Amino acid sequence: MSTKKPKLLSKFNARPDIYRDIMAYEVKEILLISSPYNMFNMEEGSSLASKIINEYSGLNLRYPPVITGASSASEALALLGEKRFDMVLIVPHLKETDIFSLGRNIKAIQPDVKAMLLSPSIRALPSKRDALYDNGIDTIFIWSGNSDLLITLIKNAEDHVNVDNDTSLANVRVVILVEDCPEYYSYMLPIIYKEIVTQTQALLATDLSDAMKLLTMRARPKLLLAKNYEEAQALYERYKNFLLCVISDTRFPKNNSIDPEAGIKLFSHIRSEFQGLPLLLMSSENENGKKASQIPALFLDKNHPNLRHATRMFFLNHLGFGNFVFCMPNGRNIDIATNLMQLETKLSTIPDESLAYHADRDHFSSWLMARSEIGLALKFRACKSSDFNTPDELRSFIVNNIHALRKFQNRGLVSTFDENYFDSEVKEFVKIGQGSLGGKGRGLAFMYGLLEQEEELHKSHPKFTIKIPQTLVLCTDVFEAFISQNHLENFETRTHPVEEVVEVFLRSELPTWLIRQLKAFLSQVKVPLAVRSSSQLEDAQFQPYAGLYKTYKIPNNHPDLSMRIIHLANAVKLVFASTYYDDAKAFHRNTSGHPFRDSMAVIVQAIAGMHYGDYFYPAVSGVAQSVNYYPFADMRPEHGIAHIALGLGKTVVDGEKSLRFSPGSPQVLPQFSLIDDILMNAQTTFYALKTNNYSDALHFGRHSNLEKRDLYEALDEYPVQALSSTYIPEENRIRDTWGATGPKLLTFSRLLKYNTPPIAPLLSDLLDLGGRVFGGPVEMEFAINLYPESQRPSDFHFLQIRPMPGDDKQQETRICQQDIDSAVCYSSSALGNGIFKNILDIVYVTPQAFSVSATPYIAEEIGRINAGLVKADRRYLLIGPGRWGGSDPWLGIPVKWHTISGIGAIIELKNEQLNADASQGSHFFHNITSLGIPYITVNELAGRALCGSEYRKNNPDFLDWKWLETCKLICETQYLRHVMLSAPICIKMDGKKSRCVITAPS
Repeated sequence: MSTKKPKLLSKFNARPDIYRDIMAYEVKEILLISSPYNMFNMEEGSSLASKIINEYSGLNLRYPPVITGASSASEALALLGEKRFDMVLIVPHLKETDIFSLGRNIKAIQPDVKAMLLSPSIRALPSKRDALYDNGIDTIFIWSGNSDLLITLIKNAEDHVNVDNDTSLANVRVVILVEDCPEYYSYMLPIIYKEIVTQTQALLATDLSDAMKLLTMRARPKLLLAKNYEEAQALYERYKNFLLCVISDTRFPKNNSIDPEAGIKLFSHIRSEFQGLPLLLMSSENENGKKASQIPALFLDKNHPNLRHATRMFFLNHLGFGNFVFCMPNGRNIDIATNLMQLETKLSTIPDESLAYHADRDHFSSWLMARSEIGLALKFRACKSSDFNTPDELRSFIVNNIHALRKFQNRGLVSTFDENYFDSEVKEFVKIGQGSLGGKGRGLAFMYGLLEQEEELHKSHPKFTIKIPQTLVLCTDVFEAFISQNHLENFETRTHPVEEVVEVFLRSELPTWLIRQLKAFLSQVKVPLAVRSSSQLEDAQFQPYAGLYKTYKIPNNHPDLSMRIIHLANAVKLVFASTYYDDAKAFHRNTSGHPFRDSMAVIVQAIAGMHYGDYFYPAVSGVAQSVNYYPFADMRPEHGIAHIALGLGKTVVDGEKSLRFSPGSPQVLPQFSLIDDILMNAQTTFYALKTNNYSDALHFGRHSNLEKRDLYEALDEYPVQALSSTYIPEENRIRDTWGATGPKLLTFSRLLKYNTPPIAPLLSDLLDLGGRVFGGPVEMEFAINLYPESQRPSDFHFLQIRPMPGDDKQQETRICQQDIDSAVCYSSSALGNGIFKNILDIVYVTPQAFSVSATPYIAEEIGRINAGLVKADRRYLLIGPGRWGGSDPWLGIPVKWHTISGIGAIIELKNEQLNADASQGSHFFHNITSLGIPYITVNELAGRALCGSEYRKNNPDFLDWKWLETCKLICETQYLRHVMLSAPICIKMDGKKSRCVITAPS
């Protein structure tokens, strides 16, 4: 046995987009020259054009050609002088001229046009037939009323033009027919062409994606005709690397004279160079069958009673079309595979003798070749069983390559879910339904395809495996079927409490066909799942509905499949229900003048993460944005901003403690400037999914089924150890190591300081890529798995991408010293750009009444005032300490979007009462920015030590509380004051410098 071990094939075929460039030449205009009588005979009661159109439609071909008729030579030549034609069909017996003169005249007017002589019978051909080719006639065909011939001669002409481009560009296969008799090749060409198309179409019923089905049809083999030995030899030499087979007559011209063994000589030469190529010798003389077997070549008697059937058997049995029939060396059939998935599965079980039998006879190669999988077919053809030490090595080689091929076929493609062909290891992105993928789904599908094409990105970041998790999308038509089946349409137009919406939706039933498909999906996918919203409006350009809909996580590991289906079905119904929550409707009112109308797709996605004890979570989750609206020190706005946290992403998107850094300056960390800052701002809790000992009912109403864990519960888990540093109290210092004795702090120094792995450069490249393809700033969500093995790449899971507002398109605004001197408020850290003069009302938290413990009550009071102002359609300025919209009431006021939906601008105060870091990673914050609402941070601590002219000269942030107290009071609550002005305030935002001034009406 040989010790040679063939390697796995790294690339099987050309990229799918290349196939769009093949079949470039098409016959679009045909001139038919015929006497009225012959035209009548050919039509036989139905139009010739109709026959061609019907054939094109039946074969799913593209635009059929337009046929223009001419009943005389003079009329035809006049038309040729006026209009460009791709092909001329000439029927003999024209009164005014002979074929020779007509051919010369046609070529004189349009030298490149294909001129075909289409004769009703062999007797109607001119006696000097050979002279035709020297007088402008390209090919003679015998028309016997078969419309298949019309299609074949058109496609054959196209094939001869396209073959060079299509073989070099996409390795398209070639079939050569060698035959000199017009009557016989006019009969055989349609049979062969129809068989090529029929067998290619038969492949479309397999587990190919829609895109791959289209490409398979476009990449059908080219059919070329040679009429003598020299033409056949030239075609063979030119296309021998692309040949599927050669079919040849035995007797045809060689060196300008008929050679009764020309076909035998041609095949003998081919066989001396190409052992595995299928060859079919045809002859009406049976004794040539023995000569064929000596070459060796297959033999077909021209007098066969059913030549069409014999040709089909040649395609099925020797060219790899049809099912793959496993057999033993004695010919006994033992199994059948109808597609690649079955072939891969059954290869693992067939006997060693059958495996070697098929491998040594190139049966695997031929079968793949027929399916246009050229690269792997050639690889298999180059290997025999003797190249492997054991049958198991051969089996592994074939199975692994086929598995890799199947995975390659689906790279970057969104396949329609089919329970009969689904393979979770191969089909990583599938959909159920034919509707929209929704906003998130579209973004994910786009990036899924894009990441597969960005080979340079993967090469530039070898420390990462960059991918999108296994994804199933339930399209919007699934949601609409659910709503219609359960008669839930009234929830769209009427307001209902959340509890009522949830109760009704959970009580409703998903369609039975959907349950069946989800069962097929879950039978293979047994990892924890995130069930996420993807509404039509969500993540739309300029109006992303970030975080307004729900996401639920499920363990998906219950021993009872029926319970897993119940968990998934309930999560799907809860996401459906969130379509009609008040938050979504309030946001819609703020962004559109149209009545509320949304449709929901649902993303069922494998959660990025790993098991750690009873829990499942990723080492890092994060959000990155193209623009850093709060640059600090050496940061630049265009270098972007990222927020990362241990565990699942709820920490970041809800605005809890996370680490903020710029990918362009990853070691500049404003939150960690001092030891005390690190001790105060480091993340101390994180979210994980409990995967053991959870309730059968799950906890959908609490943290979307997640558990909030204390960091010190997970000190023995690898992500915590990898991302933590140690505080040394006696030295008041922090060491970037886990091994030292002392309290542990999540500093992420491994990622940001030591680049293990280098996350910042990858985020920069991904943000740049997103900016290029989306045409503006983007925000993306991601998660990372880290491994103890130093050589193993980390997993970078790309979870979501959406556009950010295009601030660059807004008018540039400048703030001068005079603006600051006359302002009632100044901020050096403001988000937004432009001038806003539409606010009369101001609602602010009274400093004297504020208490951190009262923030939930303050949120309720704001909601009540907001409702009245929304009803009156009055925008207002909201002012208060700490983070807005976070979930931690100790860091700010935990308002929900619908409780502040009427704001026109918002001020976040940093002072002695609350000095929390801004929450740019949250969905709340994203909705603020997407609506273009000015978000102003006023750091009152910066100027406390200054006063008077020095205060204004150094331009620290300020808010004039005395002015606010003089404004007209509308109402006052325990914690709030609502005041109104006689004229609007002016908010001036300099987006490039992140500055803002607010001036009072004069």
